[in-house]
Amino acid sequence: MEAWDIFYKQFITYHGYRDVLDGLLTTVEIAVLGLVIGILIGTLIAVVKVMPKASVFPKVIEKICDCYVAFFRGTPMVVQLLIGYFVIVPSLEISVSGLVVAIIIFGLNSGAYVSEIMRAGIQSVDRGQLEAGRAVGLPYSVAMMKIVIPQSVKNILPTLGNEFIVLIKETSIVSFIAVVDVTKAFRSIGDANYEYIIPYLMLAAIYLVLVLGITLLIRLLERRLKRDERKA
Repeated sequence: MEAWDIFYKQFITYHGYRDVLDGLLTTVEIAVLGLVIGILIGTLIAVVKVMPKASVFPKVIEKICDCYVAFFRGTPMVVQLLIGYFVIVPSLEISVSGLVVAIIIFGLNSGAYVSEIMRAGIQSVDRGQLEAGRAVGLPYSVAMMKIVIPQSVKNILPTLGNEFIVLIKETSIVSFIAVVDVTKAFRSIGDANYEYIIPYLMLAAIYLVLVLGITLLIRLLERRLKRDERKA
């Protein structure tokens, strides 16, 4: 009971819940914007990888994309955050908050993984769909964006959901660059009296609720897409 009393005092009496709510908003903001950036970057890289390589330029671009993917998949995200915040930002002599750096790094990291997800999704679509679009006069890029990619998204929706879940959980490392997320907020509550049992159990519960909520949302979207396909 003493642990609960200490937690209640810090969480309610001293308004710790405000920091938790702000931290939760930061967690969701980083994950959502990171995923959006990742989808945009990943889609572009996937298109580059599957497009015909009739000249030298596409081959060079593909090699650059391969290096990008290799770096962000081959190094821990916490290292990427530290390099971005403590190396790149000071080198460029620009004033950027830790939150902005976190969103950008999460987006770049996600783009490396989403590119492989999107590539697999594009390749799962019957090639005849692309050839049919080209046959009616659509440029390659337009046929990809309007015919192939919309169909591939349906196939990779569960995997994209898993990527979003990974990003939500990975946000727990952003405190390394002085960003106050939900993990940092609960840690601060525990630091106030060196009582961490209840804060960390509550933190685990919040992450669990977030993950279960995302999982439910993805399932609902899958069902909706399946119903739309049957109607079509």
